[in-house]
Amino acid sequence: MTRRLTPSTALLLTVPPLLWAGNAVVGRLVNGLVPPITLNFLRWALAFALLLPLAPQVLRRDSGLWSHWRRYAVLGLLGVGCYNALQYLALKTSTPLNVTLVAASSPVWMLGIGALFFGQRVTPRHMIGALLSIAGVLVVLARGDWQQLLAVRLVAGDIYVLLATAAWAVYSWLLVRPGDPPGIRSDWAAFLLAQIVFGLGWSGLFAAGEWALTDAQIQWGWPLAAALAYVAVGPAIIAYRCWGVGVQLAGPNVAGFFANLTPLFAALMSAAFLRELPHLYHGVAFALIVGGIVVSSRR
Repeated sequence: MTRRLTPSTALLLTVPPLLWAGNAVVGRLVNGLVPPITLNFLRWALAFALLLPLAPQVLRRDSGLWSHWRRYAVLGLLGVGCYNALQYLALKTSTPLNVTLVAASSPVWMLGIGALFFGQRVTPRHMIGALLSIAGVLVVLARGDWQQLLAVRLVAGDIYVLLATAAWAVYSWLLVRPGDPPGIRSDWAAFLLAQIVFGLGWSGLFAAGEWALTDAQIQWGWPLAAALAYVAVGPAIIAYRCWGVGVQLAGPNVAGFFANLTPLFAALMSAAFLRELPHLYHGVAFALIVGGIVVSSRR
C-alpha cells in the first residue's frame, strides 16, 4: 500500500501530540491525588464506558474480537496497559525535562523496530529526518541554552519513559499489520474498544499490584474528576482515533516524527500557563521538527 503525507493526514497526526502535551501537564498536576498506574486504569475505564454505547457489538460472542484475541491482547498491553502507565509513573521519579528528552527518541525507535521486525527499509532521508526532529526537541529542552542539557542526569523515571517509547513504537507498527476482522477495523470506535477490553485487564492487573505493593491512596474531588474527564476523552479517545488513522495513511515511520511535536506543545502550554511570550527558540525548534517531517515523508 502506497502511503503519502497529505495536509489532512498531517492534521490528524498533529492532534495527538497536542492532546498528549496536555496529558503530561494534567498528569503532573494530579501527581499527589492519585497513584500513577491507578490513574491509567481509571482513565481507560472511563474511556471504555464512553465508547461502549458507540460499539456494543464488539462484546458479542460472534464478534471478531474473540477469534482475534491474541492481536487485541497485545495491542491492549502496549497501547493501553503500558504506554501511559509508564509515563505517569515516570513523572513520579523524573523531571519533565528528562522525560521529554528520553521520549524524543521516538523516531529512532520507529525506524529501528520497523527495520528489525517489520521488514521496513531505513533510507538516508529517514535518518536525516530523525536527526532534524530530535534536534528540534533538544532546542526546546535546552530553551536555547545548550548548557542546560549538560546538566541532565538520568534516573529511574527515564527508564520508564524509554520503555514506554519502545512499547509505543511496536504498537504503532502493529496498527498497520493485517489481521483485523472487517467489522472491527472499519469502525474506529469498535477498533479502539477492542483494544481497551484487553487493555483494561492489563491495566487493572498492574493497578492491583500498585495497591498491593505501595501505600496507594486516592483523593477524590472535582480537580481529579476534571482531570479524568480530560485524559479519557482527549488523550485517550480522540488522540488514539487520530493516531490510528494517521498511521494507516502515512505509515509508522513518518508518524513517529509527529510525536516529537509533543514537547514543543508542552513548552508552549507551559509558557501560556506562566503568561510568558514565546521565544525565538520555539520558532527554531518548530522549523527543525517540521523539517524532519517533510524530509522523512518526501518521495
